[in-house]
Amino acid sequence: MTERSLREKSIVFIGFMGVGKTTVGRLVAKKLYRSFVDIDEEIEKEYGMPVPEVFKLIGEPAFREKEKELVRKYSMQSLKIISLGGGAFMQEEIRELCLNNCTVFYLDMSWDSWKERLHLIMGNRPVLQGKSMEEIEELFYKRQGTYSDHNSKITIDQLPAEDVADYLTDSLKMAWDMYD
Repeated sequence: MTERSLREKSIVFIGFMGVGKTTVGRLVAKKLYRSFVDIDEEIEKEYGMPVPEVFKLIGEPAFREKEKELVRKYSMQSLKIISLGGGAFMQEEIRELCLNNCTVFYLDMSWDSWKERLHLIMGNRPVLQGKSMEEIEELFYKRQGTYSDHNSKITIDQLPAEDVADYLTDSLKMAWDMYD
């Protein structure tokens, strides 16, 4: 396979669940005239049910395998904007696929800002079910270490998604002009 230029590489959004990877990803895709792929939505389409039900039906190991299969498929394609589920990047093979084939953006958020969103996402995140606030905080910080393996990071605490997407789009265009 020939090496793709920076401009042609697909862009992957990583970060903790509920930080806005899908929202920002859709906006960036629209601004760059690229197709958007949300890995969790692809899994939901394939199984015809929401992620928490898929998680219950097939279990976490099978869910993670399906995730890997889809990331492998889309990360090898050009000109996509891809949003990963919060736990996907914890898999070494997915990290390697994304970092070797795509440009990886880490959408970072402080714990305090993220906690304000918890009520919005609690019901549809199987990994959070039955966990105490302390356990969720521990997971948050544990995953931050893995997310630090990226091409670029933006802290999005109180920024509106539209502003984040504008900033990322402008940054990408500037990088493409510089390096291509």
